[in-house]
Amino acid sequence: MSIPDAIRKRLRLPVIGSPLFIISNPDMVIAQCKAGIIGSFPALNARPGPVLEEWLKRITSELAEYDAKHPDRPSAPFAVNQIVHKSNDRLQHDIDMCVKYKAPVIITSLGAQESLNKAIHSYGGIVLHDVINQKFAHKAIEKGADGLILVAAGAGGHAGVQSPFAFVRETREWFDGPIALSGAIATGEAVLAAQAMGADFGYIGSAFIATKEANASDPHKQAIVDASAEDIVYTNLFTGVHGNYLRPSIVNAGLDPDNLPVSDPSKMNFGSGGNTKAKAWKDIWGSGQGIGAVKAVVSVAEMVDRLEREYLAAKKRVA
Repeated sequence: MSIPDAIRKRLRLPVIGSPLFIISNPDMVIAQCKAGIIGSFPALNARPGPVLEEWLKRITSELAEYDAKHPDRPSAPFAVNQIVHKSNDRLQHDIDMCVKYKAPVIITSLGAQESLNKAIHSYGGIVLHDVINQKFAHKAIEKGADGLILVAAGAGGHAGVQSPFAFVRETREWFDGPIALSGAIATGEAVLAAQAMGADFGYIGSAFIATKEANASDPHKQAIVDASAEDIVYTNLFTGVHGNYLRPSIVNAGLDPDNLPVSDPSKMNFGSGGNTKAKAWKDIWGSGQGIGAVKAVVSVAEMVDRLEREYLAAKKRVA
């Protein structure tokens, strides 16, 4: 495995809880890290900008306190997601905050930036960049990213269309660093399968929407429990970038999920809802195809317990 030792030793499971716009918050991140998986959040969830420092201060202090009380099983590292796109006028401020608090892992999206990577490397942090194809994967590594998040078909939110089997194999032909695989991963068996294919981490997002700590509405959480893969719609209407969304939320917005227009990708807007009055993420709910495995709203700790049981049982079956 290519997971750095400093991270591997603190993991209960090879899982990253993916950053969920609006939904990921300090409560969720802290719970994920205490449960033994990497917890993450988008920097832009902390609004306005000064709130980011409050979040980082709370996360680092609470995890340090937990580690002091549990030296035999310390918390997993946390990660902060940075949107590297010209529309993000907070990027430099948010990078500076991450450097100040020495965020262990940075997840970059929608653009690779050498200066960002150097800033994170200055204190020993690592950068994972999410990509949907080999072109962007090569570019990310060339610009100094340490690892890749392969966003395959079936992933929640902004997602690619490639099979995870092909995506991981082709990436491993030229890259031996850390790889996280995203795409319909919601069980321990799927995490083990990701490792068997050559990835180091399972990247899980949608399943954590249905947790008590998540900053999601009760209807959204219940929709995750009630829905299955057939309820996921792939469209670029709402942000200009193709992504997977819950069909019921599209219907509730007064739209026909089977006849959605195509949005202009050059006019990306990550919250407006594109040409609709509905707001992406708030009204139109992102979700991946793996949610059929989610049967109830539970705590983060209970979710990770389930993942571990399934993961260990799967390892025994294939041993």
